[in-house]
Amino acid sequence: MGKLVVSEFVTVDGVMEDPGGGESFDRGGWAFQFERGPDGDTYKMDELLEAEALLLGRVTYQGFASAWPTVKDDVGFADKMNGMPKYVVSTTLKDPEWNNSTVINGDVVGEIRKLKQRHAGNILVAGSATLVATLVEHDLIDGYRLMVYPIVLGTGKRLFKDTNAPKTAMKLVETKPVGSGGVVVLTYERAGD
Repeated sequence: MGKLVVSEFVTVDGVMEDPGGGESFDRGGWAFQFERGPDGDTYKMDELLEAEALLLGRVTYQGFASAWPTVKDDVGFADKMNGMPKYVVSTTLKDPEWNNSTVINGDVVGEIRKLKQRHAGNILVAGSATLVATLVEHDLIDGYRLMVYPIVLGTGKRLFKDTNAPKTAMKLVETKPVGSGGVVVLTYERAGD
């Protein structure tokens, strides 16, 4: 059975909105203020290579789909992104054009449970604030990989919102400083797994 892993760039105060600055958020682009270095890049590469599929919300999917098909790199990150199965949760997107993409609509929770049964490896979730809130509320997340940036924004979409989610104990399995800019990666898994 696959594991659903949420991987996010997040501020100290929990904001995950627009780390790259490609959206209309007036405080966007905050991740580029800090150096995550080769260790941070290696971490993200290893995370992607061990993933079997991507699960994304529509907004994140459309941002990725407009960028990744034209990216070329020597390390194979773009090839992996473009080649792996991608699932996008959307009620409005009908015909995704990005290679190996499937739209999930209707019974989102049921379909995601089926995805976890279908895939043996990690199913990686990036960005996708609305989707992540649904996953949290329905207790579908098996792990978190949080690249925490040393900045407080005070406003913006937060990783964890108030929901009716069940209490879920997590265990810290790795703490890794990356780069020289004060960025830290925190890796959590469900306690008891």
